[in-house]
Formats: sequence, C-alpha cells, structure tokens
Amino acid sequence: MLASDPAKKLSFNRSIGNGDLVIVYERHDNMKAVTVSEGSVLQNRFGVFKHSDWIGKPFGSKVFSNKGGFVYLLAPTPELWTLVLSHRTQILYIADISFVVMYLEIVPGCLVLESGTGSGSLTTSLARAVAPTGHVYTFDFHEQRAGSARDDFERTGLSNLVTVGVRDIQGEGFPDEFTGLADAVFLDLPQPWLAIPSAAKMLKQDGTLCSFSPCIEQVQRSSEVLQTSFTDIRTFEVLLRTYEVREEKSESIQGNGSNGSLPCKRRQCSDGGSVISSPVSSVMVRPCGEARGHTGYLTFARLRCLL
Repeated sequence: MLASDPAKKLSFNRSIGNGDLVIVYERHDNMKAVTVSEGSVLQNRFGVFKHSDWIGKPFGSKVFSNKGGFVYLLAPTPELWTLVLSHRTQILYIADISFVVMYLEIVPGCLVLESGTGSGSLTTSLARAVAPTGHVYTFDFHEQRAGSARDDFERTGLSNLVTVGVRDIQGEGFPDEFTGLADAVFLDLPQPWLAIPSAAKMLKQDGTLCSFSPCIEQVQRSSEVLQTSFTDIRTFEVLLRTYEVREEKSESIQGNGSNGSLPCKRRQCSDGGSVISSPVSSVMVRPCGEARGHTGYLTFARLRCLL
C-alpha cells in the first residue's frame, strides 16, 4: 500500500504482479481482499476468474470471467482496506478516521502512539498520513490480536511504517523511551482516563491527544482527568448520512405528434383519441434506507504548554 521501495508504491499506473494484494470489487457493498497467486482462481456468482489474467494489468482494470461476468481490481487504499479487513474488534470507519487524522494534525514525519490496535483500521490510515518519514507505534494487550494486526500490516506493505507492541497501556502506560517524542496520541480503551497521565508524558509540547469512547460516561470521566495537563478539550460525535444516486426511467405522455428520434409508443384513449408515450431517463437522489448511527465520541485535547 505504501511500500518504502518507490518501485512498489501502488498507483493506478502500476501493473499488478504475482503476490500483490488487490481489492476485488463486485459492487459497492461487496468487496474482498485477494492476494494474487499465479495458478489460482477466484470463483463467485459471476464465474471463474484466473489470477494469471490479472498479472500485468494496471490497478483499476475491469477483468472478465469464463461466463462473461466482470469485476474490478482496485489498489488496497486505507479507505478500501477498512471495508474489507477482518473484524477482530469493533472498528473505526472512514468518517471518524478522517476526523481523527485532521484534528490530531497528523502530517508526514509525525510520530504517533496508539492504544489499542484492534483490527488496525485506524492504524492503516495513520500510517499513510505519517509516510514516508514518520512512524506509528501501536499497542494492544491481546497478544494474538496484535500478531494478527502485524500480519495485516505486512500484507498491506505497511510494516516499515508501523510497529506493533503487546502491552497493557491502561496498567503500565506507554514505554518510557517515547517520553516527549510523540506528536499525537490516540486512545481506544475501556478506561482511557487511566492512560491519560502516561500519554501526557509522551507528548511533545503542544502535542494533541484523542480518545474514542462509545459511552458518554467514559467521556465525562476522561475529561475530568484531561483538565490536569491539557487544554482546548473538545468532544465530537460524527454522524454520516449517505445518499443513493441512481438513474430511473419513466414514461412521458404527449398528445398526437412525434418525439423526434426517440422510440415512442402510441396508446388509444377511451374517447377515440391517441397519446404518445416515450421513455424518459432521470437521475434520482434519496437517502439510503440503512444509515450508520452512533459509533462513538471523539474527545480531543492539547497538551498545556509549560511557561
């Protein structure tokens, strides 16, 4: 995804090679991550797709099956990876992730600390934000979960930008080696207030912190602790409403006459007259039936500068 070797940096101009990770796009709500392996096949409702047919094609290509069905082969961007990764825990989605990256002021070269890693959804976007010279150090108390996340970062080409550690940040705090070095800290913990004092020690002067909590009681308790060392404390809830855009056809009714070159259908009226109907296409926009509601609260704070 963001390999250190410029020759391996993914773009829509780069050709797919054997061993590459691609996102197979069937439709907007059906995608999967597939590692290209010459000799392997992908089978779905559209038919059988040979991996060997994918090799050499640029990302974004439309490929066909033995039945004439097709899928698109997309580059594994953080946005798409968030939609296809294995859910070992509840994850952050694009709306919250983009808000976090912006408000934590994460730019290339930043050093970011994160706890806990979970499924690695946010971590993937943090890695892209700090690339190519920054680094993300992420910690999870669950050893198996941390190992799975480490494998995912290796698979997506982010292992040079992300280091995964096994540590109980609530009980032990962040490692002392990061004291005063972190540009930003992100906490996704059941009791984030226990980790806030350690996070304050890790941050540079004027550094920023974000805590993600699903319950408002967690926000209240964290905010009380934040007031000791932080300023500019703010809490947000990001609600995203998606609209569906589709083309629909309807019939336009006209009196006697012609409608140019459009195909028309003449209908007989009860009074003996006739009308001409012709198909008319129009674009319809409406809210999606299923909207994602509350995900969690994002609490941001800035380390108080010492005079």
